[in-house]
Amino acid sequence: MAVTSAPSAKGRRRAAGPLFVAPFMVLFVLLFLAPLGYAAYLSLFQERLIGGTAFVGLDNYVKAVQDPLLIHGVGRVALFFVIQVPVMLLLALLFALALDSGLLRLARVIRLGIFVPYAVPSVVAALMWGYLYGPDFGPFAQLSRKLDLPVPGFLSESWMLGSLANIVTWEFVGYNMIILYAALRTIPQELYEAAAMDGAGAWRIAWSVKLPALKPALLLTLLFSVIGSFQLFNEPNLLMKVAPDVISSSYTANLYAYTLAFTGQQVNYAATVSFLLGLVIVIASYAILLTANRRRTP
Repeated sequence: MAVTSAPSAKGRRRAAGPLFVAPFMVLFVLLFLAPLGYAAYLSLFQERLIGGTAFVGLDNYVKAVQDPLLIHGVGRVALFFVIQVPVMLLLALLFALALDSGLLRLARVIRLGIFVPYAVPSVVAALMWGYLYGPDFGPFAQLSRKLDLPVPGFLSESWMLGSLANIVTWEFVGYNMIILYAALRTIPQELYEAAAMDGAGAWRIAWSVKLPALKPALLLTLLFSVIGSFQLFNEPNLLMKVAPDVISSSYTANLYAYTLAFTGQQVNYAATVSFLLGLVIVIASYAILLTANRRRTP
């Protein structure tokens, strides 16, 4: 009896794994793969005034790669990424190192204060900053008038990208700081003790011990930032109501796809634009991973 019961118990244990994974797989298929496949299907068709929906193959993709509105939108978010992400990650790194140093008073309060903006929904954050940027009733504009100074053009064409970068940085510095701070807390204390015994000071330890140990976490935050930057939507969509002459419906690629689908009723072309945007994100992420792996390889 003991011999026959052992295999059955082992078989039950093996069957438990797929059962635990099954809920995730079902949701993954229903909420991710199925919509993705349906969007791919839609991108191969085109709605015509005469003849209805017609299969056009890759014609939508050929049209999209030549679409100046899409090209300018992708280029704009690429510039946004180059400007905003280094500033955001540098601030997050500095905050994480300062908190990990143990020299700050009320470190928990400071950590919470830096992280709180991430808990604010992006819609609320955009509305709040839109009010602060306002040229008529915003506090910066009112203060400038009282001091007889020019009203800052935060919502002007030349300042808009920087204004959006400021909002996103305010929102996500705390999120990235928590990731980096958690990575710092996993560094073995023995490394600090060994560096101190060799005569290394606080700055030397931060440069030679902490920063090298943070490379995987920094790479993770960089990949998250790539995805978030190219999917920029809420902030320009809300500020478009405040500055319609500056932010158009194609200001970012994601906003352009949304406008095509829900305003222009061009669902097929919107699916194509979305797929191409996803391809750009994949290529950018892969390029960053490839560059990081090459630098690690001696």
